[in-house]
Amino acid sequence: MSWLFLNSGKGNAAFNMALDEMLLEKISEIGKPVLRFYGWTQPAATFGYFQKFSEVERATHLRPLIRRPTAGGIVPHDADWTYSFAAPPNHEWHSLAAVESYRRIHEWIRDAFAKLKVETELAPEKKSAIDHRPLAIGSACFVGHEKSDLLWRGKKIAGAAQRRNKLGLLIQGSIQPPPISMARSDWEKAMLEIAHEKFEVNWQEFSPDENFWARAQALARQKYSQNSYHQKR
Repeated sequence: MSWLFLNSGKGNAAFNMALDEMLLEKISEIGKPVLRFYGWTQPAATFGYFQKFSEVERATHLRPLIRRPTAGGIVPHDADWTYSFAAPPNHEWHSLAAVESYRRIHEWIRDAFAKLKVETELAPEKKSAIDHRPLAIGSACFVGHEKSDLLWRGKKIAGAAQRRNKLGLLIQGSIQPPPISMARSDWEKAMLEIAHEKFEVNWQEFSPDENFWARAQALARQKYSQNSYHQKR
């Protein structure tokens, strides 16, 4: 199998969400799964597509607040390792139930950490958050955990959100790195190697054309930079 990877570097919050939406919008035309690695030029918080803005605004002091194209809860972004994974509608990943694709993406990350001699595990069950006070630095997404979140020494370090429609599947994930010395580039390399070993994937670099980048920039300006979009519900 041939899959594509894209390391798009650091971007602002609006552009990061716009580019992920573009991957979902165009993945059927691309015809192959795409794994994207990216970072942040500013601290921000993203929140789930279906969440109420007023509730999110009260729950965290982080700004800006950016509505994701996927579901899920509030996620803090700054030094986290962020990725997205998109699969076309005719691909096996698209046909998986949401709980299965969620488990599989975290098994992939777990195995990449194991390759780097860091032992993590999937949460066997949900553990609710106890502290519901406003969060200045962290987020409710990393207080407590859901089943199949990734844990390091019992603490959640990775979670994800999904959107599956007729265009394809989009998974957006955030990893709060364990407090040990590890280069992000080593983890990214391990992710590619594990997919080659486990899924028999041959990787090719994804090089979007100028129209793709222009459309992503326009989406960032016209949608994800607009308060009216984020506050629509």
